[in-house]
Amino acid sequence: MVKHLNNTTHYSTATLFATLLMLCFSSAVYSHHSDAALDLNTVVNVTGPVTDFSLRNPHAYVTVSVPGDNNESIEWDVQMASAITMRRLGWDPSSLSIGEVVNVSLYPARDGRPYGLLNGITKENGEPLVASPRGITRAAPAPASADSIAGRWLADRSRLPDDYPGGLDQLMIRDLVLTDRGKELETQYSQASEENPELSCISKPTPAMIIYTDLYPIEITINNNQTISLRSQYFDQARTVYMDGREHPPASELFHEGHSTGQWEGDELVIDTTNFAFHRSPYQNGIPSGPQKHVVERFKLIAGGTHLEVSFFLEDPEFILGSMDYSRELQYVPAANMSPFNCDLESTRRFLPSQ
Repeated sequence: MVKHLNNTTHYSTATLFATLLMLCFSSAVYSHHSDAALDLNTVVNVTGPVTDFSLRNPHAYVTVSVPGDNNESIEWDVQMASAITMRRLGWDPSSLSIGEVVNVSLYPARDGRPYGLLNGITKENGEPLVASPRGITRAAPAPASADSIAGRWLADRSRLPDDYPGGLDQLMIRDLVLTDRGKELETQYSQASEENPELSCISKPTPAMIIYTDLYPIEITINNNQTISLRSQYFDQARTVYMDGREHPPASELFHEGHSTGQWEGDELVIDTTNFAFHRSPYQNGIPSGPQKHVVERFKLIAGGTHLEVSFFLEDPEFILGSMDYSRELQYVPAANMSPFNCDLESTRRFLPSQ
């Protein structure tokens, strides 16, 4: 049961509808950090003028000044989705003005500081600040080429399984079985420590880009059959797959994205990636990965080229017992926005208590 702590007027029916729409996106959208620091069973409602509003990646923020004791104001920092996702929801820099009064419902930080994750927001006149998603294009009626995986692709949410938990961290927590060393490091990890790679805008290596197609497209480019380039809009992750028959380099040569070689098995692209450098939290939850990590991805056109079936096999015996297999379908979205993510260091660190 979610507790509501109110110091605002009751929301209108339109506002409640808007809040529900926001909730449809919140589990996968609004936090690239762990939810452990947030009380997702409590909703706090605050009212006050906007003192700061920024659309940046990985998080947009709005700050609201709320009256406190002894006529002192409390500045509430409210974390939202990335600027890219907020724009898809209809937001732009003019959506909020400094000084205008808003009603905000949020999931508060567990440590009691005035910080929270956005649940819903309305202007003083009752206008909800949520619009229909835009820029998340549906599958094209016809592919650019029915025999090429080149192009832009996004997860087809209608074809995700009913038991999909939502988000990279939730999926990995459900499906990975850890070694004792993996459990130890997971327990020791804190999102608020300098161990967190995303505090330095460092992306999560494969297979993260496949999972993040929930919200961010990937672009596949075939380069003269010598290499294939993979790019995710999320954190501007980019990879090169060598198709010229070369072997992986010696185990001593390690790379953030690993070293990827590919080959065609009939009409299916198979990518083998090894030589990963150590990463403290590639799955967003403190489970590490290391040089023994091995990923095999498969890409195959289906449905006449409008969809791409993608799967991965993951093993990392230092931290994971056994292996993990996962698959999903992506839809062809040639008009999808692939603008740079441009991770902002201040934005990615703003959730820290010291901030």
